This record gives sequence, C-alpha cells and structure tokens, in this order.
Amino acid sequence: MSVHKELAQHAEKMNGIYKTYLQFDQQREVYIEEAVQLCKQGLPFTTRKINEVTNQINRLNLRFVPFKKNVTPEMVQEYVEKIKNKDA
Repeated sequence: MSVHKELAQHAEKMNGIYKTYLQFDQQREVYIEEAVQLCKQGLPFTTRKINEVTNQINRLNLRFVPFKKNVTPEMVQEYVEKIKNKDA
C-alpha cells in the first residue's frame, strides 16, 4: 500500500473519530443543560448521563482535545448558585 493511501485512510479515520467526538460533546452539553435547569427549579437531578458521555469522549483518546472531567452534582449546584448570584 502506498504511503499516500495510508495517510488518506488515517486522515479519514481521524475525521470520523472527530465527528463522533463532536456528537458526544453536543450531547454532553444537552445533558448538562438539563441538569442545570432541574437544579434551578429545585428538582432532583443526576449527572449519570453527563458522565457516561464524558467517559465515551475520553475513550476516543483524541490527543488534540483536552481530557474532560466527570461532573458531580455539587459542580452543577455551584454553577447554578454562581448564575443566581450573577443575576442578582
């Protein structure tokens, strides 16, 4: 196999992985927003779905994308408090 063909295949593979990353990242943001909205309303929420997607993102092992931290309920609560204080 020629080097050019190998490089093209590698680039195609990396592009596919990056597209998957973008989909996961978008879904993660949706889950974070859901948790924030529930927290704002004083309703119970979980970070389970956020962290499942976060773990999938981190398993992609893209070297040019920073490792994402798992989100705790306390992190969501702190964020909501920060928003409330900012708006007050």
